[in-house]
Amino acid sequence: MHPLSSITSQADVSSLYTTSSLFGLVVYIITVIALWKVFTKAGYAGWLAIIPIVNVFVLVKIAGFSAWMGLLYIIPIVNIVFAIIVALRVGKGFGQGAVFSVFLLWLIPFVGYLILGFGSAQYQKARVTA
Repeated sequence: MHPLSSITSQADVSSLYTTSSLFGLVVYIITVIALWKVFTKAGYAGWLAIIPIVNVFVLVKIAGFSAWMGLLYIIPIVNIVFAIIVALRVGKGFGQGAVFSVFLLWLIPFVGYLILGFGSAQYQKARVTA
């Protein structure tokens, strides 16, 4: 790889960072809006979706686990497995199947949570079983 030797090549690199940063910010805002609606449907305060770490713990609680289980997201391989389990349980709590949960709540979460939040799905805690 060549070091950045001219101002124009440095500008090109910084424009890439700006573009990806803006894209990341837009995805984050869409996710916050979607999670706000999901949290409200589940009986939690919607504003908790704005806080990055707290929204994970609330999502774990919506899945039917203790908020302390959210610490499993710190462990490298366990976090992937636990994220799938949380997605499946959240989907089940909203009356959705495993395919919806895996593809739209785990792989493309901002789309899946938009569907849950703004769709007709109702949260039913009784459906989530241990």
